Amino acid sequence: MDQRVDQCVVACIVNGRARSNEAERHAARVEALFKEQGTRVETILVENGRELVPLARSYAERGYRTIVAAGGDGTVSAVASALVGTKTALGVLPLGTFNHFAKDAGIPLNLDAAVETIIAGHTKQVDVGEVNGRIFVNNSSIGLYPAIVAERSELQRRGMRKWLAFMHALVRIMRRVPHFHASLHADGRYDSTDRTPFIFVGNNAYHAAGLRIGERQQLDDGKLWICSAPDAGRAKLIGMAARALLGRIKPVELKVLEAKELWVQTRRRRRLKVANDGELFVTRSPLHFRIHPKALHVIVPNAQ
Repeated sequence: MDQRVDQCVVACIVNGRARSNEAERHAARVEALFKEQGTRVETILVENGRELVPLARSYAERGYRTIVAAGGDGTVSAVASALVGTKTALGVLPLGTFNHFAKDAGIPLNLDAAVETIIAGHTKQVDVGEVNGRIFVNNSSIGLYPAIVAERSELQRRGMRKWLAFMHALVRIMRRVPHFHASLHADGRYDSTDRTPFIFVGNNAYHAAGLRIGERQQLDDGKLWICSAPDAGRAKLIGMAARALLGRIKPVELKVLEAKELWVQTRRRRRLKVANDGELFVTRSPLHFRIHPKALHVIVPNAQ
């Protein structure tokens, strides 16, 4: 569907935490790019990530047809969660470190080209995932990755730079590789109870090996992609990671299934740290995952 952006319909929410030292410059540049194309934009610089969802929701309720998330995957996920189930279109200006959602949606990583894409206004409906009432656009996980994120955040609070904090956190967590027991019920059927270091739930299928590892081919297949590694210890995880990068991972090493709905019941652990699109929150077991097919309107290049 094409709906070229008209004047007074664009609200651009810029996350001041994403490359924070450059946030004001990015906000000014974005505003100038829209004005050069004859489109008025209201640019809002947000310093606290907790403001993203209520702010996006308020602009949608005020009738803005396009709301732009300018930042990384966490920013995109927060703004998207406020627009799920509405006709308001999500625009994405990828200003984060990885920009996984933008890449998988085919959105240009160049700022000028991304603005032109938003102004052209070609929209596509994509799926979103949900776990215990919280939306995710990329993935949700429990176990290993949330532990690494929590450790990294603590190191960052002590003044360590993000990438260095991540590497230190990875080494620390991999020394002990926390495991947990979980029972999975997918699409109403009992699957199994496994001891695993992680459960990864993707919004649509991920490439698990080779040059496209960590990418998704489509965002509208209407299925969750669930991956775990039963009984994998530190040595096995390191070996699996190396083989995956080389495209040589063995099918028996990972347990993968697809479903529209998933229940995860953990043994002993009642309160769990969950990472949704890289952002941590704490919730109670059981975890209820489900897919919302084509629930989000996203502005993408016209060729798609």
